[in-house]
Amino acid sequence: MSIIYQPSGRAKEYCEQAANLYRGCSHGCKYCYAPSALRMDRDKFHSQAEPRKDVVAKLKKDAESGKYKGPVLLCFTTDPYQQANDEHGITGQAIKILKDNNIPVEILTKGGNRALDDLDLLDSNDKIGSTLTFVREDDSLEWEPFAAPPIERFNMLKQAHKKGIKTWASLEPVIDTEQTLNIIEQTMDYVDLFKVGKLNYNPIAKTIDWHRFAHEVVRLLKFYNLNYYIKNDLRRYLDTEAAC
Repeated sequence: MSIIYQPSGRAKEYCEQAANLYRGCSHGCKYCYAPSALRMDRDKFHSQAEPRKDVVAKLKKDAESGKYKGPVLLCFTTDPYQQANDEHGITGQAIKILKDNNIPVEILTKGGNRALDDLDLLDSNDKIGSTLTFVREDDSLEWEPFAAPPIERFNMLKQAHKKGIKTWASLEPVIDTEQTLNIIEQTMDYVDLFKVGKLNYNPIAKTIDWHRFAHEVVRLLKFYNLNYYIKNDLRRYLDTEAAC
């Protein structure tokens, strides 16, 4: 069974290929869609994270097969720099395997400083991103209790940018629109690409004026001449010209 796969639906807007190194994630994010997508009990998903069976050997076989040329994202349904990686170190091994086979790496994490030790494994052909949801640490603790605080995520992106690694921010889910706009202004000097979505599958989403936010965020990104991508779920609140 392959570890590298082709995501579908909204996930495909992030990367054409991905690999999930762990099963479960200990960050405990309240908005996490993965337990439902994987048909796992939410408490078990967040409390029993572990490496997927034979993940390193299977990834090595995939990478050496020659079938996978484009970038591979680590990870969609789990975090490559959650607490379990401190013990198992699977993510660093995965990066080395992909790089040894000339496969560019993309990373998405809320692990903050946990990712710093692996930055030397990456180069200008790779990308590292972080999910940025809040500026205020108290809000992050409420929604993402065991993920790295915002300041750590910002610092990781800043350090990666200094090393010449391409950086990106996933502004999704958007829970507090004002904080999302503030994140852009705080990080724009070291984030190369902003990908903006919305909040889904949560009652709070119905209280947000998505039409207003969509136009505000595009106006801000254009004002600072930043690179951005508006995901389809938010793009539908924009007219065609504004979305570009």
